[in-house]
Amino acid sequence: MNIQITARKFKAHYTLKEFIKDEISSLEKFSDDIIDADVILSFQNNQNSIKKAEIILNIPGQTLNAADQTEDFKASISSSVEKLKRQLETVKSKRRVKPDDKYRS
Repeated sequence: MNIQITARKFKAHYTLKEFIKDEISSLEKFSDDIIDADVILSFQNNQNSIKKAEIILNIPGQTLNAADQTEDFKASISSSVEKLKRQLETVKSKRRVKPDDKYRS
């Protein structure tokens, strides 16, 4: 899985990048089909120091998107990853049960 990290208007620290890679890698438990992930970090307001993290996950046939904004990048990333976990579970359950497969023997 390729992980692309984009930091807008600042340079992301090495420890933040490692944290992002660890969090995104944890999503592989829920789906082996993840092609790549794009992480976009930005400041929403410089005065209030609101930090926004957006994660775009590409899987075959779909693109999943999650974003969150808090006062800390790590909290924003963790929250976005939790949202993506729920989305991946939903996609996996929909793939598992298909209407035509229920009645086949």
